[in-house]
Amino acid sequence: MQSNYARTENMSPDEKFRAVANLKENLEDNFISLGQLLSEIKRSKLYRMKGYEAFRDFVEAEYQLSSSLASKLVQVFDTFIEEMDVDEATIKEIGFDRLQMIRPLVAKADWQVRDEWVELAGEMPTKDLREHIKEIRKKEKEENLDLKKVFTDQYLERMTAILNCSRTELNFKLALYFQDADPEAVKQVVRERQRRFESETAKEDNN
Repeated sequence: MQSNYARTENMSPDEKFRAVANLKENLEDNFISLGQLLSEIKRSKLYRMKGYEAFRDFVEAEYQLSSSLASKLVQVFDTFIEEMDVDEATIKEIGFDRLQMIRPLVAKADWQVRDEWVELAGEMPTKDLREHIKEIRKKEKEENLDLKKVFTDQYLERMTAILNCSRTELNFKLALYFQDADPEAVKQVVRERQRRFESETAKEDNN
């Protein structure tokens, strides 16, 4: 793919450093070129020529650019240009903000879903896209709910109500309750109840 951003092959390290300084002044328009340069500098460890051991120290000291923003610029370029080969016009139309919003979801998706996310980001306003992503993450969280955690939280809530105490105080009271208990008997009860809990959970998952 031939594009405007692909002009760095014959640039010297110093030219790349100067280009980053110039491009960052108008980040929204130049995020593709800036992401490419930062990606190359990070990958080839050119920042060591400036005396830095870490990429984050280099961007923060040399360009007053937060390491988190620099990483996002690199990730957007690597994901949508390097990996997916999305054309530059589409990338610019979507814009940096929406691209970095969908990037975590794109990174873990298969190719068909990746293309769907890019198309969606190009069609939806930023506010609507943010709400859509929020709903997707909420749904994923509900589907991946840890039933052991749910059981534990419900038990602790019930016990703090019964004993009329805080979670911290509950730990103390439970320690008092178990201090003279037979360890082997406790382990036996726990094993049996855990086996029953996991068996019942497996049945629910298969239904």
